Amino acid sequence: MLSSDMAFMKLRTLTVGPVACNCNIVACPETGEAAIIDPGGHAERILAAVKELGVTVKYILHTHAHFDHILATGAVAAATGAEILLHRSDRALYDGLPSQGRMFGFEAPRPPAPTQMLAGGERIAIGKLVAQVLHTPGHTPGSVGYYFGPEEAILFSGDTLFAESVGRTDFPGGSPDDLVASIRGKLYVLPEETRVIPGHGDETTIAHERVHNPFVRA
Repeated sequence: MLSSDMAFMKLRTLTVGPVACNCNIVACPETGEAAIIDPGGHAERILAAVKELGVTVKYILHTHAHFDHILATGAVAAATGAEILLHRSDRALYDGLPSQGRMFGFEAPRPPAPTQMLAGGERIAIGKLVAQVLHTPGHTPGSVGYYFGPEEAILFSGDTLFAESVGRTDFPGGSPDDLVASIRGKLYVLPEETRVIPGHGDETTIAHERVHNPFVRA
């Protein structure tokens, strides 16, 4: 579990679920409003962190709808009353959580219906924080990133961009051409000092990935 109290944001990152997903709690330090990005499991740990931070969860934001990013959505939504946001192109994948679970040998209930379907380009207010929704298809058709900036810029990239790696495109709905176009056209154009917190693994920066990512160079 990693914590960071930046001037403009409270951030708590937890590694949760069966595939070590980075679940992030992002909160406005002035208003106490918060969003949870990718509750991929261990709902009790996520809720305990919310209580410890003393924040009110307004949104559950999904970068995409693979099971390891949505497993705890139902439990967290039930406990917090938060709105559930998802890109419309991943709705079928999201609704198919029980089928995804069976493919990997476990049972999972169907998650609650999203309260808002995203298209890309939206700006989501979390207290005085604003997240810009970047539609980044490739890993899944409805993959998105959430960008906060430009001051102390930070990007939650989901499984599109990792530290010196990129997301898989061999799952149904994946596209290597779309992934490269998304990274070059939506992510590498962000300020080079932007911190990147991916869906799995260590954080990086846009500047580092432009030069050192062996899969997609700027």
